[in-house]
Amino acid sequence: MPTGPGRLLAISDLHVRHDENKKVVDGLRPETEHDWLLLAGDVSESTVDFEDTLRLLSDRFAKVIWAPGNHELWTTAADPVQLRGQARYDHLVAICRRLGVITPEDPYPVWEGAGGPVAVAPLFLLYDYTFRPAGARTRQEAMDIAERAGVVCTDEFYLHPDPYPSRQAWSRARVAHTAARLAEIPDHLPTVLVNHYPLVREPTRVLRFPEFALWCGTEATEDWPVRFRAAAVVYGHLHIPRLIHQDGIPHHEVSLGYPREWKQRATAPAGAVRILAERT
Repeated sequence: MPTGPGRLLAISDLHVRHDENKKVVDGLRPETEHDWLLLAGDVSESTVDFEDTLRLLSDRFAKVIWAPGNHELWTTAADPVQLRGQARYDHLVAICRRLGVITPEDPYPVWEGAGGPVAVAPLFLLYDYTFRPAGARTRQEAMDIAERAGVVCTDEFYLHPDPYPSRQAWSRARVAHTAARLAEIPDHLPTVLVNHYPLVREPTRVLRFPEFALWCGTEATEDWPVRFRAAAVVYGHLHIPRLIHQDGIPHHEVSLGYPREWKQRATAPAGAVRILAERT
């Protein structure tokens, strides 16, 4: 394998329960022995597949950094681990730590390779139903609009907030906790912010079903890319891989998505996306 300064690579929404996606993941390999891989959530709703996939990737890449998606937090009847909410998240963090994978509960590592130095911050923030349709003043009004449109996220059935009273309460707690941690990063260090959901609402404007934005983030992070000196933002969840810029900051949507989605595109999945490639 070539040596060199290394590259910061990112991918999300692997959904490895699909055989086609597992083949893509099996082909994920570093370009140099120093490459890091950022995983922005939705590896699998199965804890067995989650652990197997992270073991595979952590054996290949110099460092793997994981931010949870909604699917990892689902508690389904088919999964041998029936933990819910915070307890399930803690269980996933424990798996990652056994494998040497960095989680949102660990110190933020500093990337010194190409485009660095930057502090790489994996985030766990959930959503709080503030990405509402026009005219909806409350969560309930927004939910009513979504239900009339036939749009209800599966999280409403499988993603439990225990011991918090609601997903939005869990999100508020995570946002407050994470903002305090990000504020402790030294001022001279830019950041790479890695979250399953977009940190700003703009990426959700192109959703085929705009009502789904309810389950896609929180307005509380709209200023975070600027406030926390982001050199880049990495996210997934929307299954619309692309690069946009807001306030001069690149926002990379790096999802693989479901086979029925990526097979419709003109080109095969690109695999992991290089982050900070323009920085030298």
